[in-house]
Amino acid sequence: MSLRTLPPCPSSPNCVSTQATDEGHAIAPIRYRKARAEAKEALKQAIRSLSRVALVEEDESYLHYECTSLLFRFVDDVEFVFDDATKTLHFRSASRTGYGDLGVNRKRMEEIRRLVGGML
Repeated sequence: MSLRTLPPCPSSPNCVSTQATDEGHAIAPIRYRKARAEAKEALKQAIRSLSRVALVEEDESYLHYECTSLLFRFVDDVEFVFDDATKTLHFRSASRTGYGDLGVNRKRMEEIRRLVGGML
C-alpha cells in the first residue's frame, strides 16, 4: 500500500503541513512508537476532547477531520497520515476560506501534539 500524500498548502498563511518545505507552512511531524492501529485510536481519543471537530473520512492509515470555528463557523480541514515505515504521523491543517488565520491552524496542531504527548 502506498502512502497517501497530503495536498500542498496554498500560498496563503492559513495552512500548516509536515510535508511543506517552506518556513511559513512547515511544522514538525509526530513520531509514534505503538502499532499504527493503537496510535490511531490514541490520536482519535485525544481529538475527541476538542470542541467542534467531526471525523469525515477514515481508512487504516488516514484520518480527515473538519474543525468549525465558534464565531463565524469557518471550517478547517485537518488530515493525518500514518507512515508505518518510519513511524511518523504526518498532518496538514488548513482553512477552507480566507487568507490569514491568526495562527489558528498551527496552534491547533501544537495542541494536538501536546494532547497525544506520550500516548503514541
